[in-house]
Amino acid sequence: MKVLELYSGIGGMHFAFEESGIEGCISMAAEINPIANEVYKYNFPDTDLSGRNIQGLTPDVINKMNINLILMSPPCQPFTRNGNFGDDEDPRSDSFIHILSMIKDLKDLNYILIENVKGFEKSNTRNFLKKTLEEANFTYQEFILSPLQFGIPNSRHRYYCLAKKNSLESDFTPNVIKTNLNIDTAEPFPLKDILEENIVVNDYELQEKQLCKYIKVLDICYKDSNRSCCFTKAYGRYLDGTGSVFCPISEETANNILKEAKNTGVSIENLKRLQLRYFTPKEISRLMCFPEKFNFPPSITTKQRYRLLGNSINIKVVSLLIRLLINNSLESIKS
Repeated sequence: MKVLELYSGIGGMHFAFEESGIEGCISMAAEINPIANEVYKYNFPDTDLSGRNIQGLTPDVINKMNINLILMSPPCQPFTRNGNFGDDEDPRSDSFIHILSMIKDLKDLNYILIENVKGFEKSNTRNFLKKTLEEANFTYQEFILSPLQFGIPNSRHRYYCLAKKNSLESDFTPNVIKTNLNIDTAEPFPLKDILEENIVVNDYELQEKQLCKYIKVLDICYKDSNRSCCFTKAYGRYLDGTGSVFCPISEETANNILKEAKNTGVSIENLKRLQLRYFTPKEISRLMCFPEKFNFPPSITTKQRYRLLGNSINIKVVSLLIRLLINNSLESIKS
């Protein structure tokens, strides 16, 4: 299996392909973000990584590599509120539309996996994707999935599309897929399983101004919590809607402190007793199922790490989808 990894970021699709157990290799990865490329190269020094614009790729270039599988997570901004829902009018969609326009000309391509933000399924770009796949004789199935459905304590709803050449055997009916992927059958593990030991708490604690301003909207998690909110690229800079924060004391004690603060008025002395802090980049990478061997180069700042992780994928979810796409059998998925 020869794989082309587009919008490769920090290597999420690469790790997912490795975890899938499918025999093959990443023939080439492509990503225009130089900071993401620094992280990718740090973890995969032997992979051919292109930093050029994906719109520079042509069918001839891809056909020379005999690519069988394309893995890609195109820019999500055109399909989000923050991106003003620009959709196919947003220039950040141009490279993805360019790739789609080439699919019919890729002679060895049999499989495609696409990941994007929830909301993509309502876009004009998605409609173009469907039309393209149908015209190129691909069978496809779309999903909205969250890691919580796979026993991972993190909510991160994402759009996925699996596509396979019509000439290949496939069964993408919803019941078969739900059974094969064991969706909604596992209880999420507690967050204590992903916590780092011996961290410098001062590096991650919430500041006094943040506590006073955002205490009413914070999503607070504890050691025994088996859920957390989606972490976005703005985590660490903004607090409202960017991800959960961690409280090391018991949930009961914390609730009493919060109740007291509500009754007597918010005081910084009370709030500081909660010892609230951000989850570390390593903890977030574990929630996203990156392997322990994954690391950032020392030159990458904490702010950059949060941003890069917020743009990445959940490794376990994608690895299972890759196995389903390629193997298409219950036994191979469950092994």
